[in-house]
Amino acid sequence: MTPPDASDAYDDSAAGGRGSARGGRWSDLDRPPLNAASLRRTLLRDGGLWSSLDVVAATGSTNSDLAARADELPEGAVLVAEEQSAGRGRLDRRWSAPARSGLFFSVLLKPDGVPVERWGWLPLLTGVAVATGLSRAAGVDTALKWPNDLLVTVGDQERKAGGILAERAGSADGGGVVVGVGLNVTLREDELPVPTAGSLALAGAGVTDRDPLLRAVLRSLEQWYGDWREAAGDPGVSRLQETYAAGCATLGRQVRAELPGDRSVEGEAVAVDGDGRLVLATADGMQQPVGAGDIVHLRPAG
Repeated sequence: MTPPDASDAYDDSAAGGRGSARGGRWSDLDRPPLNAASLRRTLLRDGGLWSSLDVVAATGSTNSDLAARADELPEGAVLVAEEQSAGRGRLDRRWSAPARSGLFFSVLLKPDGVPVERWGWLPLLTGVAVATGLSRAAGVDTALKWPNDLLVTVGDQERKAGGILAERAGSADGGGVVVGVGLNVTLREDELPVPTAGSLALAGAGVTDRDPLLRAVLRSLEQWYGDWREAAGDPGVSRLQETYAAGCATLGRQVRAELPGDRSVEGEAVAVDGDGRLVLATADGMQQPVGAGDIVHLRPAG
């Protein structure tokens, strides 16, 4: 991801911090490494979603690494990196952050039995799961900016603390969807790339230990994904659509959806429809849905 325009608090670019030179395992005592063995003991269980969990010191992109093995890995593979050198967000925007300052992970999902046209709900589902898990584990409110951003409040400002990227991966027979999450946990004020970025620590989170945070997020994701899959991906039956709308900070605001070819649609964001699209009520009385794949930026109107 590339850093957001500092003048645009709602830009959907990166919230990642500046990169830092990689030191030893305990080079920053405020940022201890994740305990992979403990995470496996508590998250990998018979009949559960998560089939494997690996933690690497550094990689280019956890999404790219999992995508390259999508056909050979079973559903539920989890890859976590302490540092990413080529982390990506939507439209290949760059994401970078100091080592061990956040949660940077990807999961492989293979939602057999869910119509492909409903797979577009996976990034929204992940946003709901992350927000739910963080509320339980850290006592911090995380709002959702459609389609893929995680927002926290620092002082009286709404700032981006994370993002979600879902990508189709592998073959039609053995592949699935890789969903990546980047979340700033202990990023400090002097490490912010722009004033509009934030972190859980800056938002006053009660817990910044990444082990319980990751456990809570993955357990929440397992629950939401299981309910959604059991409902054959129906966002209404699984209550995903109403829950996402309840936590979506975009709704009720005047926004401008910037589209390819220097086109744009402006209006009040009034709903998220059954296909996961944002519905804008325009000045001419029309209701215009826009899909996540259609927009370049979503900004405040005017």
